[in-house]
Amino acid sequence: MIQSTETSAPASLTYAWYVVAVLLTAQAFSFLDRMIMGLLVGPIRESFQISDTQYSLLAGLAFSLFYAIMGLPLARIADRGSRRNLIVAGIAVWSFMTAACGLAKGYWSLFVARVGVGIGEATLGPAAYSMIADYFPKSILGRALSVYMIGVTLGSGFAYMLGGAVVGYVEDMGTIMVPVIGEIEGWQLTFFVVGIPGLLVSLLMLTTVREPARTGIVTPEAVPVSEVADYLWQRRRAYGGHILGISIFIMVVYALNLWGPTYFIRTFGYTRPEAGWVFGLVMIGSGTLGLLLAGTLSDRLVSKGIHDAYVKIILFSMVAMIPSAATLAFLESDLLAIVFMSLAVFFSAFQGGLAGGTLQLMTPNRMRGQVMAVYGLSSNLIGLGLGPTVIAMTTDYVFGYDEAIGKSIALCAVILCPIGALILWRSLPAIGKQLAEQREAEGG
Repeated sequence: MIQSTETSAPASLTYAWYVVAVLLTAQAFSFLDRMIMGLLVGPIRESFQISDTQYSLLAGLAFSLFYAIMGLPLARIADRGSRRNLIVAGIAVWSFMTAACGLAKGYWSLFVARVGVGIGEATLGPAAYSMIADYFPKSILGRALSVYMIGVTLGSGFAYMLGGAVVGYVEDMGTIMVPVIGEIEGWQLTFFVVGIPGLLVSLLMLTTVREPARTGIVTPEAVPVSEVADYLWQRRRAYGGHILGISIFIMVVYALNLWGPTYFIRTFGYTRPEAGWVFGLVMIGSGTLGLLLAGTLSDRLVSKGIHDAYVKIILFSMVAMIPSAATLAFLESDLLAIVFMSLAVFFSAFQGGLAGGTLQLMTPNRMRGQVMAVYGLSSNLIGLGLGPTVIAMTTDYVFGYDEAIGKSIALCAVILCPIGALILWRSLPAIGKQLAEQREAEGG
């Protein structure tokens, strides 16, 4: 029997926004630990004598494979237990494993440590989205989710800025003697600097954030996996089109984020610190602006009765990103490159809060975490697992020289963005129908 099991009073909006701020901080550290690899291409390749393609497997597949595999069992915990406690444990794990990357003595030990980072970070997305959806009314949910996703742009941006500063400081020092640990290289120190402070975020989450009451119609126990699978299969055109279309687009988003600093290094001769500061500021400025604009615009359109506004805004961003990303292949001025990179990052950020937000609005409460895990499985295996590697393989095997990184980014964007947009566009009627069905089920 389905019944509402949560009766506690709703939190104030002021406290709800505080929770978003803490989750934003967790997301920022998540992406700080995830994307620091984008600035360490040169030092790690030199240390381990590996190719772009091998490096992309460290940065993408090692993280995303187990992130995706662990997503579903962790999401079931989020759907039936304390989402807050799950996130607390996850932050501690990924922070510790990021620091452990600094202990790696070879390719495979670093690969294993990156797997651990992915397992820890798999806790955050399903639980955080579910908590925010319970803290906020639908009228401002788009903005709340987009503000939470600012953690992506802040974390990525600070990863490049902080990583660039650390690498710039230690790259001429050779090996460094660290008490207890022994001799390490400069790039290894970077992992300690970005990983250890995350433990403080775990403590902040534990001591100041409360588990929200679940809203809507919920069941007392977690919905069985078989029931979730049957629910998604019966609505496969809506869920499948949404998840697959955005996952293909995210291939370009992650490829741009990971290889962006390297583009400035190889194309315009930037040093690693220069590339880190430039691309970090691009991520923080343009990425944050894209997230906030998308969230604000979507809430305004939803208030006017356009209930599939989230998806339509994402579709627009997919198309709008193509010319700016394609132009990166032909630029000879670094200032113009910064302008067009900023435009590409701006449009790439639109999907950040809205893609998962759409799934929250389409899905019953006790299935939200598991559905987000399915989305995470697809977006990370396809988006993060394949996106950076496609760019690397295009550079290594199509163009055949390192300086062609801009051409690789452009070619992949021109091919993948239209494919993702077409799949999402064809599923739009089914998504609209599912949104209407869930509104009716919740009495809205």
